[in-house]
Amino acid sequence: MAEADPITLAKINYYCQTGYYGHMESAALEGLQRYGNDPILKFFSAFAKVLQNRVQEGMRELDILKDKRDVNLCATMALMLAHKKSQTMDREAVQELDAKLKEERKQAGELGLYFAGLFLFNSGKYDKAREYIDRMLKMAPQNPDGLTLKGWIELMSGREAKRSIKFFEEALVGSKNVNALFGKAKYFEMKHNYSGALELINQVVVSQPSFLPAFLEKMRLQLALQDWDQTLETAQRAEGIDIHCIGAIEYQVLCMLCREGNYAEASTKIADLVTTLDKVEPQSGQLYYHMAQVFSKLCGRNNLVLQQTQVFIERAVSLDSNSADFVNEMGCQLMMQGKVKDAMRCHRNAMQLDETSVGALTGIINCQLLQGHIEEAAQQLEFLNEIQQSIGRSADLAYLSALLAIKKGKGPEKAIELLNEATELHFAGLKGLPLGIDYFCKLNPDFLLQVIKDYLHFAPQVPVASGQPVSPVLKRCHQVLDLLTRAVPGLMDGLFLSAKVKFLAGDIAAAQSTLQHCLEQDATFSDAHILMAQIHLSQNNFKLANQSLEVGLSYNFQVRDHPLYHLILARILKKQGNMVDAIKTLQMAMVLPGVKKSGARADSGKKSRVEQISVQDRVAVFLELAEAHRLQNEQHEAAKVMQDAINEFQGTPEEVCILIANADLTLARGDVEMALGMLRNITPDQPYFVEAREKMANIYLNYRKDKKLYASCYRELVDKYPSTQTSLLLGDAYMSIQEPEKAIEVYEAALKQNPKDAALASKIGQALVKTHNYGKAINYYEVSLKTGGQSSLRYDLAELLLKLKQYDKAEKVLKQAIEQEGQDLETMIEHTKYLILLAKVYNQVDRLEDSQNTLQKARDMQARVLKRVQVEQPDAISDQKELAASICSQLAEHAANQRDTDTAIKFYKEALVYSENDSKRSLDLAGLYLMSEDLDSCQHQLMTLLKNDGDNSNATIMLADLMFRRNDYDTAMYHFQQLLTLKPDNYEALARLLDLMRRAGKLDEVPKSLDQAKNASSRAPLEAGFSYCKGLYEWLVDSLTVKVSMNG
Repeated sequence: MAEADPITLAKINYYCQTGYYGHMESAALEGLQRYGNDPILKFFSAFAKVLQNRVQEGMRELDILKDKRDVNLCATMALMLAHKKSQTMDREAVQELDAKLKEERKQAGELGLYFAGLFLFNSGKYDKAREYIDRMLKMAPQNPDGLTLKGWIELMSGREAKRSIKFFEEALVGSKNVNALFGKAKYFEMKHNYSGALELINQVVVSQPSFLPAFLEKMRLQLALQDWDQTLETAQRAEGIDIHCIGAIEYQVLCMLCREGNYAEASTKIADLVTTLDKVEPQSGQLYYHMAQVFSKLCGRNNLVLQQTQVFIERAVSLDSNSADFVNEMGCQLMMQGKVKDAMRCHRNAMQLDETSVGALTGIINCQLLQGHIEEAAQQLEFLNEIQQSIGRSADLAYLSALLAIKKGKGPEKAIELLNEATELHFAGLKGLPLGIDYFCKLNPDFLLQVIKDYLHFAPQVPVASGQPVSPVLKRCHQVLDLLTRAVPGLMDGLFLSAKVKFLAGDIAAAQSTLQHCLEQDATFSDAHILMAQIHLSQNNFKLANQSLEVGLSYNFQVRDHPLYHLILARILKKQGNMVDAIKTLQMAMVLPGVKKSGARADSGKKSRVEQISVQDRVAVFLELAEAHRLQNEQHEAAKVMQDAINEFQGTPEEVCILIANADLTLARGDVEMALGMLRNITPDQPYFVEAREKMANIYLNYRKDKKLYASCYRELVDKYPSTQTSLLLGDAYMSIQEPEKAIEVYEAALKQNPKDAALASKIGQALVKTHNYGKAINYYEVSLKTGGQSSLRYDLAELLLKLKQYDKAEKVLKQAIEQEGQDLETMIEHTKYLILLAKVYNQVDRLEDSQNTLQKARDMQARVLKRVQVEQPDAISDQKELAASICSQLAEHAANQRDTDTAIKFYKEALVYSENDSKRSLDLAGLYLMSEDLDSCQHQLMTLLKNDGDNSNATIMLADLMFRRNDYDTAMYHFQQLLTLKPDNYEALARLLDLMRRAGKLDEVPKSLDQAKNASSRAPLEAGFSYCKGLYEWLVDSLTVKVSMNG
């Protein structure tokens, strides 16, 4: 009998709960082949047909079972459900079945009650299911299946979730009930104890190595633990058990999209998934819909992937054309492909199917905004606002309001406020969700990418100068993109935008690292090549900038039609002093579409490998051309272009930007007063007022040398726009003119308004240290931490205590920090820093063993960080590798100081795995080999080092010493002479060469080297090193002369 085969029933039950109804039916049919005409398996086969909308077929089979013992109750209830799902419900039949159910449940037995309860549980009717199982447990209190189902009911109903664990544990006494283990694992999962849940699932995997649901759960939990490698491995194992395992294929696609960003391979795998679904779940419209939703949101609007997700949603609609959700999703898919008219038609159809569909109304408004139908969109948005007043605003509503504000030109403040609201509401919906399918669906990377692109309309387009505060818009973009790229590290557009934001925020190294990662994944990514060119240009690397442009062009000839290409090329030519060609290039940009006329916002669905030109870049083309004419001394042409710009952007926020640029040109001509006059005319109600006052402040400081007026500009900003950002600007201004006391006052006032702002708190601490108020700084840090300040302040406090030699207090602070639990990457990175600093503290008080043990812990923690950072923060890999190398080097130094050469060598070798081209570590390792008389290893290490760093004088000296030890004087002298040819004033090498010359009997060649050193610098005769070498030579010659005369 099937009830004696808990594995088959567990499999059927799992597929029923997870919506894989085709799999459910297949599992039941497999069981029937094994057990014959088993009524329980026949029931599940029939029930699966009903769930797949094969209602009549299922009803015929259920009708036969409704009088069978043990399945009569569940079959009767399933028949009632089937009648309700029918196109024309037979009310009389339902009433008859209801009467039959009431009669038969009075005399139901243990199994009958159990399967009735199981049916109700799988139908989501937890309260009714509880009634049946409670009756069953009165008959058989120790029945493990009954106890397990009772646990599941309590767990999923949410009412008595804590009690569920008791039932699962009772069921597991003396047995390994699979459903009970799954239930206990689910309980741990709901408590966010994913490791505990995984341990339980592993027990099932070990005991039932071909039980597919265990692998699917294991895979899900591994992803919740953010272990992509293990997730992929488990998915591949599951597919090995069953090549038609939908969950396994789905998670492999997820890895390709989220982790690797391999869209071509993902689209091929999705095509396999379509074929598999067609074969094993052909009636599951919900599964087709689900796959279309998830994958389309994760692919960065890649055409190959969207073609496949289109197939999914078409299948779903063909199965149920009356589903508003399916039809609306079809509209979303079309919009992502840039087919806005078709998308609008689908959203309208969805609205007709369900007049209350908020998703359909949202889609309609989005399409109207994209098509430029502003007034219609405004009316619909007002209606949507009224609908959502009772349930609260959604992220979509806030975002559409932001788009409308942008279209209506309401100014950056309003639009940014609405975009902020959209992101806050969006992320609020993710709280408590583990990494997984549901998380990715709600994260909706596609939505966030569109939000970021709209934010960037209001961000500065020139990288912030070193030491200057970063724009709040860029900070917000960084926050959103940081979370997005950690969750979806393979999202190419996310990484590209992250690199762009880092570049504009002045973090050039991080921007380059992120872009390099993009290009390693997709060398044809033209936008990334163009941005790389901008970065190289900002560093005055003209050759590399030009190379990046040419590579981008080689992959996509459309790049030449993009004004940004010409803008960057012109900037390269301008920096090289080639004004004539720069002007020609900019004039070519001027005639390209989109530069001189403000077009409607391009369909955000169109995925081109060349971005649309931003308003800021359009402005930049005008301003660069005016500047180029001015530098070419074509003042009339410059003024004409500037006037064209004023006319082009009149009445837009960019008009003020043009005025500021005009002030720059005026300043460049040396007219400081006129430039200040222009900037003074920009009023607080105009866009770019903050930038105008910052520019005025810089003119006062750098041209007028007036610190008072410099600070007054920032004071005015605080008065007109009181915010954390303007307070930071004022505080930083006071710090830059050496007035830290005033800076502290400003920072403290701002902190009262924003008590949880870590940046402000850190600045106050740094300012107090700068004024040597160490006691006050310590008190400040301690109070901030007690009142829930940011944990980053702990490091600042510990570092200050170490500096002040308060070692006991520093140790206490660091130990408290290390005790803070957390498995997220940021916490792990912080812990490594704390451990390294604690090791320094121990070192200062000669607790060398403690120092070494602490560094070992830091090394272990950093190994875990490196494993995670490759996936979650690929742009941070180089920094984290360097930190790992530093830890290993410190451990090596500890071992070397204790004369444990073998251990020191081991750690230096490990350090060089992380930083293979580090000259100092290579040299230190070579020195240890030399010390331990391992001359071959020493020579190999030095030769490798000199291959990478041929000018390393210390390596050359050590190699010469090595040859000297081997009595190979000629080779030793050759290396010293080579070094002295490059650096004649290296007196250490010269002194060693003198000794070798004496031993080889070649002192007569020494004067040549002394003359080289003397000629290398006019100060050589005054250098102590030169005098020593000359004296040594004369002493050696005199000694030799005396010896010769004595022998004579």
